[in-house]
Amino acid sequence: MHVTNPELELRDGVLSGGLRESVNTSAQSQGSIHDDATATKLGLRGGTVAGSIHMDLFTPHGLELFGQRWFEDGALSLKFLNATTDREPVQAHVRVPAEGAEGRQLEAWVLRDDGMQVAAGTMCAGEVADLTALHAVELVRFAPGELRILANLYEGFLIPEREAVHTTEAHERRLEVITEPHPWFQHDSPWGKRVVTPAGMVQLLYQQPAAALRQTLQNDSVGLFGAIEVRMKAGPAFVDEPYTVDGQVVAIGDSPKTEFFWYDTSLKDQNQREIATMRMQLRFMKASSALYAEET
Repeated sequence: MHVTNPELELRDGVLSGGLRESVNTSAQSQGSIHDDATATKLGLRGGTVAGSIHMDLFTPHGLELFGQRWFEDGALSLKFLNATTDREPVQAHVRVPAEGAEGRQLEAWVLRDDGMQVAAGTMCAGEVADLTALHAVELVRFAPGELRILANLYEGFLIPEREAVHTTEAHERRLEVITEPHPWFQHDSPWGKRVVTPAGMVQLLYQQPAAALRQTLQNDSVGLFGAIEVRMKAGPAFVDEPYTVDGQVVAIGDSPKTEFFWYDTSLKDQNQREIATMRMQLRFMKASSALYAEET
């Protein structure tokens, strides 16, 4: 494989990006996992960078391996293993088999500069026989106990259709701190419009459904992304383009420290064409909830 992007390096079958400093863009969101005071109170080193921000790291890899179809039918599927704080150096890696990237799930991961693993999963483009990382795992690792925070949720819970748009304002804020800028984010692309970034895709597929789901929670506990998969179906998605998004809860459970649920969402254009889908795991920390106050 001949690498055309000078920002990427291929060594021993691993395509690596440069060290990047992902920015905690939600540091001012008081009471969230991104806020230093809240995060340290819950035992973390500081306000965390949202896992979705790290997904931007893979834009050069996707374009190098698949070209512009990366924005049309590419998929990135990541489980977040360790949190990073503001501007800690991170690096994205993809393992490329000798026979090439087409038609395969490729191992993908993010490391901090000291070797700590931040995320692990897969990426691909088009139809692939093997399952993505998040569709290959058992969604509920622990049998659900007596749920408190998520007591009103259940498998099959429908997320009503809502309008969704990635505005110019939101896009410009992302471009101010993006680790992997690209002309198609900043100017007209081969499709004639500005393309939404990977992190922006998460917001399109997450923001409105999350607002609806939050209404069912028993208290205002602190949540965090456990895993995210974004799959383009008929992309790209464009800035200021009107879409609709709906979805469904597909699993729910708890672990020793969190209650969690998995849900799938679908982004459609005005002609009801499916543009992209997302699978997400949201975790809610028991230590942050008054419903567990007597146990923490």
